[in-house]
Amino acid sequence: MLQHVLLERDIYASEEHKMMRDMIQDFIKNEILDHIETWEKNGMVSRDIWKRAGALGLLCIDIPEHYGGSGLDFSFSALFIEELAKEGITGPGFSLHSDIIAPYLLKYGTEAQKETYLPIMASGKLITSLGMTEPNCGSDLKAIKTNAVDKGDHYLVNGQKTFITNGYMSDMSIVAVKTNVGTKKEGVSLLIIESTSEGFEKGLPFKKIGMKAQDTCELFFDNVKVPKENLLGEEGLGFKIMMTELARERLTVALQAIGGAEGAIEKTIAYTSTRTAFNQPIAGFQNTQFKLAECATQLQVHQAFLDRCTRLLSNHELTAESASMAKYSATEMHSKVVDECLQLFGGYGYMWDYPIARMYADNRVARIYAGTNEIMKLLIARGLFKELFQEMKANKKHN
Repeated sequence: MLQHVLLERDIYASEEHKMMRDMIQDFIKNEILDHIETWEKNGMVSRDIWKRAGALGLLCIDIPEHYGGSGLDFSFSALFIEELAKEGITGPGFSLHSDIIAPYLLKYGTEAQKETYLPIMASGKLITSLGMTEPNCGSDLKAIKTNAVDKGDHYLVNGQKTFITNGYMSDMSIVAVKTNVGTKKEGVSLLIIESTSEGFEKGLPFKKIGMKAQDTCELFFDNVKVPKENLLGEEGLGFKIMMTELARERLTVALQAIGGAEGAIEKTIAYTSTRTAFNQPIAGFQNTQFKLAECATQLQVHQAFLDRCTRLLSNHELTAESASMAKYSATEMHSKVVDECLQLFGGYGYMWDYPIARMYADNRVARIYAGTNEIMKLLIARGLFKELFQEMKANKKHN
């Protein structure tokens, strides 16, 4: 229904995109929607849904075919992210797996690492996670305590990670660690650690406000022996790698936000068109019309900006500042839209059986993860005042 209000988006207008959308929608309808309640009770999805997504070519979409991916551009990944979000599907952590972990390996991995992991990641037979956040440090990644001691042919890893998406189900995790602690070479490095490694333990999935079907847990490392060949990129360059790749992660969160907002508006238009009060549809009241007009306008404005960001990312031109703007603004918009839509559902909007209730609970974390929105504003400001900050830093050093 909403497509009659919004302009068709050129970024998804090709025949290939339309075919992909049809396949994704069938996948959601036939293989996901009926399982959401079970997944929420279990605190995680099934491994079968990962394998099915892999069989359909929906994992690692923009990874080259040589490594098992579909070899398409990022816009196809963006389409998948949005279509899942429209239906409020947050359980399968496909995007982190395909749009964060896989690009890490593709860009910074050795040929052996890429050939070992990417094909089975694309098949869905191997599930991955990313170990960054720790109990005592959130967005401040330089403050991590998990460390890896060089033991010649291997590292010995000790520490803890928390709020790890796909953590409980993951077979492999890329983990941020401190190396060369206490020396001039101290820095952050990234290690590929398989879940079967001795000393690698997982906590039980957290009980969260929302995203109840998404397994999120703690990871513990007690003298975990990690071969040197599992170092991702160069030693000490992990922080630089993470900062470079965070732009893509933040864009995926923004895409989830506009997809979720579109789904919320569609469901609210349908509900208010059939639900009656005072002998007329709720949609007949001017307040309902004005609220949904405001929501649809904000959605379309954000879609235009995110389409631009998607093209920039596909051309390797998306800046950290633009990604931060997208993540901050889109997630704020999403929260306001869902709140307005839930209000139009009245009491039913507060019932868990209604998708709008799930959307309300699920979207809140988007303003926190992938860097809080307060951090996004800081990064945007740094871009605006870059020359001033450089001058201030130089003066401080000189004095």
